Amino acid sequence: MSFLEVRGVNKRFGGLQALDDVNLAVEEGTIHAIIGPNGAGKSTLLNCFVGKLIPDTGTVTFDGQSLLGLKPHQVNQVGVSRVFQTPEIFSDLTVMENVIIPCLAKRDGAFTLNGWSSVDAQADIREKAEQMLLDVNMADKRNMQAASLSRGDKRRLEMAMCLSQDPKLLLLDEPTAGMARADTNNTIDLLAEIQEKRKITKVVIEHDMHVVFSLAQKISVLAQGHVIVEDKPENIKGHPKVKEAYLGGAH
Repeated sequence: MSFLEVRGVNKRFGGLQALDDVNLAVEEGTIHAIIGPNGAGKSTLLNCFVGKLIPDTGTVTFDGQSLLGLKPHQVNQVGVSRVFQTPEIFSDLTVMENVIIPCLAKRDGAFTLNGWSSVDAQADIREKAEQMLLDVNMADKRNMQAASLSRGDKRRLEMAMCLSQDPKLLLLDEPTAGMARADTNNTIDLLAEIQEKRKITKVVIEHDMHVVFSLAQKISVLAQGHVIVEDKPENIKGHPKVKEAYLGGAH
């Protein structure tokens, strides 16, 4: 069995068949990209992974365990973290405080900001948060307000927050959306560095083909809710079904 395995997943919204008998397999330690035209079903599929949607039929299995029926926080507890299209950070806190929070949540199982101060964090938590910032090259910005960061640095901070939870699977929903090319290239470099250091399995949904072909070992192409091709990047480029999906009116 693959590390993340999707079998026969269907999801309908009224008269719209958003996912149509989707099958895909993600191997442990790899970067697997899911691409496709707008409306192909990519975000719907991702939401089935994280407990925001339940498929009408089919199975989603991660590391031998079904993800179906789990709430988002329960999916996180079994080792799945998600990076959103718009970075989700605590804008009114410092960079360091943003990373301390998920470190505490990972250790204690739950966390609330009520009455919290970063000075309460124990030395081991602060040490872990510091390491996470080093891993994403943001240690020099530890005391900056998160709101003042560039979009690229907000993405790095969110990545540090995810990594602090020691995920086994990292889901990235268009991680370079809205970025300038320089920030996009920096994000590609960051993900490649993280992969080299940690070998965390990653699933990337992305429109920027430069990002996809720079990082992915395998690509699943969705069109009209169905996986039309799943193969290595070199076999995706120029594939007639992919050309038809993007250029022939599939949406």
